[in-house]
Amino acid sequence: MSQFLYLFRGGNVEGPPEQMQQHMQKWVGWMKQLSETGNLKGGEPLEKGGKVVTQKNVTDGPFAEAKDVVGGYILVEAKDLPHAVEISRGCPILAVGGSVEVRPVSKM
Repeated sequence: MSQFLYLFRGGNVEGPPEQMQQHMQKWVGWMKQLSETGNLKGGEPLEKGGKVVTQKNVTDGPFAEAKDVVGGYILVEAKDLPHAVEISRGCPILAVGGSVEVRPVSKM
């Protein structure tokens, strides 16, 4: 088994509070399923603010188009990249125009 990082980008849920609550319940269900199958190893949502550090300066950010904003991440265990991709297809962000970037974690 290998580890993979899922980065959640974009996705927009607009509407009445009930609709937003339903969307959050889908996230809870998906995360629970990942945990029960032993695939979920960790992760957290990210706050909107932060800093961008370069060799010469520190600026406010990151600033990007809404579709590019990373809203959170999780660490997943899967047998290989195709398996990790298949697991990601259940992510609720896909239903609201977002994406999941699936990245293998390199062993050091």
